Amino acid sequence: MTQVKDKTDQQLNRALAELMGWTDFKEDGHGGMWATAPDFRWTNKMPDYCTDPAASLEVQAKAIEVDSVGYVRNLEIAKWEKIMAPLARKEVSVLLTASPRERAEAAYITLSISKEDLNGTVGYR
Repeated sequence: MTQVKDKTDQQLNRALAELMGWTDFKEDGHGGMWATAPDFRWTNKMPDYCTDPAASLEVQAKAIEVDSVGYVRNLEIAKWEKIMAPLARKEVSVLLTASPRERAEAAYITLSISKEDLNGTVGYR
């Protein structure tokens, strides 16, 4: 299983940014790219998936696009540390109130597994 509980918000944000296609470079204002110190280029540019509700919904949408069933399972694990299937309406309503961090964790697991599958390795579902 992909580990996320031990990641800080900043580590999880960076990992998600990479999975979402963010790069290590900023534009220099003249159409070119230039390298900056790693902390500067990431903390000033990437979304805060772990605390910003809008950013967490963006990464959730991508995870659902990639694997909707897997994302729901991973959200259950992030929320309850177990899979509760089949879900009753009450459990679904609780999942709908997941925190940005919980959505980020579930999306990270889903997108990481998808990337592993594309690379020919076996992931957790």
